[in-house]
Amino acid sequence: MILFKKEKDLKPELKRLQNQGKTIAFAPTMGALHNGHLELIRAGKLAGHTTVVSIFINPTQFNDKKDFEKYPVTIEQDIKLLVESGTDILFLPSVAEMYPDGLEALSRYDLGDLENLLEGHYRPGHFQGVCNVMHRLLKKIEPQHLYMGQKDYQQCMVVQKLIADFQLPVQFHVVPTIREESGLAMSSRNTRLSQNARENAVAIYHAHVYVKNNLLKLSLRDLKDNAKKQLKAAGFTEIDYIEICDAHTLQPVQAYHEDQQLVILTAAFTEGVRLIDNMLLN
Repeated sequence: MILFKKEKDLKPELKRLQNQGKTIAFAPTMGALHNGHLELIRAGKLAGHTTVVSIFINPTQFNDKKDFEKYPVTIEQDIKLLVESGTDILFLPSVAEMYPDGLEALSRYDLGDLENLLEGHYRPGHFQGVCNVMHRLLKKIEPQHLYMGQKDYQQCMVVQKLIADFQLPVQFHVVPTIREESGLAMSSRNTRLSQNARENAVAIYHAHVYVKNNLLKLSLRDLKDNAKKQLKAAGFTEIDYIEICDAHTLQPVQAYHEDQQLVILTAAFTEGVRLIDNMLLN
């Protein structure tokens, strides 16, 4: 694996690979890597692509300064995992490399309703930060393929809109959420949980399974209310949302219709750590 910290050094290597007829698969991360991240790399390698991974904790997508300061940094372990997974290139830029004009000189993106729904509502400015960093990374790396995880369902929709709006020449692949044996969605934030909270946090997954299994038996309102009760019983102290939405628009739905694909999405706090997860329901 080759490590680059600057675009000016990375670009010649990418050009060399391009001249050899290689295709680039890119997986953007903020480090604190786990098997969910590694699955993105495996998917790219399985398709025969040269794999590029970025590690950059993007300050512009944190609406809570304390959350940014607490975000886990495990760069040595991350590099070890990337080498073991057969990653070809690691791009490890600084804030100055990504934002040479400073953190105030940001572009503004029209995200429509995605800006105000769910994560957009509870984390104002978050998706503007996501678009700013993703647009810059895609310009620097110019991959033919982009791999991201379904756990960040709404973020995937935002990036898809970014690609479409700017007609970026990259094929987007959403990789299914990788879970621990218990069902808990793998997340870098899980490292901040005590063992007890980690065991109880699987309640989000169980609540989603409950909703999926009872979709035709109860109203969506009752399903959501019961799911909230399950989370509170498991020790979640604050629930931003448990919402059942149209899987393509993320607009909340009030009643089940067979011809409408639904997704349930949850964001909730345990031990002060905010966890998110989702599940397609039908």
